[in-house]
Amino acid sequence: MSIVIIEDEADIAASVAARLRNEGFEVAIAADGPSGVELVESMRPDLVVLDLMLPGMDGLEVCRRIQADRAVPVVMLTARDDETDMLIGLGVGADDYLTKPFSPRELVARIRAILRRVERERAVAPAASPVGEGQRLLSIGDLELDLDRRRVRVAAEEVHLTATEFDLLAFLAARPGVVCTREQLLVEVWGYADGTGPRTVDSHVRDVRRKIGGERIRTVHGVGYALAEQPG
Repeated sequence: MSIVIIEDEADIAASVAARLRNEGFEVAIAADGPSGVELVESMRPDLVVLDLMLPGMDGLEVCRRIQADRAVPVVMLTARDDETDMLIGLGVGADDYLTKPFSPRELVARIRAILRRVERERAVAPAASPVGEGQRLLSIGDLELDLDRRRVRVAAEEVHLTATEFDLLAFLAARPGVVCTREQLLVEVWGYADGTGPRTVDSHVRDVRRKIGGERIRTVHGVGYALAEQPG
């Protein structure tokens, strides 16, 4: 599978590209916004790793332009943990984001999770049904997940989750009160069978808690996590 990296910091771009090539991906790099848009249009990659701050055109505008052509998955990189920027990024089509400095292993984990989700969606690809007809919903208290539209609401307010955050929450919400180990979550959500990367689970749980409320996901120390049946 092919990945385009749009990143103006040469050291970061080279490091990420080397790691992805070692993982078996075909990789191309662009160092600014306009050339990144051109590269994506010509190469039509399976996924784009996109820096938020770029010369010539910022990452948000790049994301808008490449998404206008087709729905290519995007992982956005940012040097600052600015929630407003991230919500805007998710709103224009980014699937996930990482704040610099980040672990290359974490980036690969998120990329693989997104690509697996895309493949699953292509495999099932059900015909769209009218609103309310055949709609799959999960509700735990005032937390509601629309599985078909991949939307989350807390107390009737929509919450923006990344693709991987949604998959994690949906897995927990399908079995409220049941403790899921980190290893189980790695297999079911990320597709890892070797038990590597438990910190990936922890970081995603932390981000989901921040967005939906910390009391909703219970930590069982030394074991894993469970979605509380009655938050609070």
